[in-house]
Amino acid sequence: MTKLAAGDKAPAFKLSNQDDKSVSLADFKGKKVIVYFYPAAATPGCTKQACDFQENLNVFKKAGFEVVGVSPDAPTKLAKFKTNEGLKFDLLSDPEMKIIKGYGAYGEKSMYGKVYEGLLRSTFVISDKGKIEHALYNVKATGHVAMLRKLLEV
Repeated sequence: MTKLAAGDKAPAFKLSNQDDKSVSLADFKGKKVIVYFYPAAATPGCTKQACDFQENLNVFKKAGFEVVGVSPDAPTKLAKFKTNEGLKFDLLSDPEMKIIKGYGAYGEKSMYGKVYEGLLRSTFVISDKGKIEHALYNVKATGHVAMLRKLLEV
């Protein structure tokens, strides 16, 4: 799986959000966007990460960043997750994992000594020109948003 790096053109996407409305990378043209990929809505790590983004959403917005989460979950599950956690940003559904794989956020993982393939928790900062500014793979759910704020100096 090819990994993205700073300077690469961000792969285009068009996915359904939690309301089953289409959202594309083109919708963010001229804006900076943080796109983060997570394995499954409503699991402990993914909930922690989403809530951390929500708690820092105003800081990111003041610095000019939009935030979008992407997982393989169906829009109905994403809608419930967004409502239950009070999230104010879009969650996008990629059940076929085409965009997830296009960003290189899929690969070998291990849990309890078992090696398998799956979604790699990853975050991408995309410039207002559609270029990757930061490609962060295999990030931890806890502490990731604080690390991202430090990296972006916001």
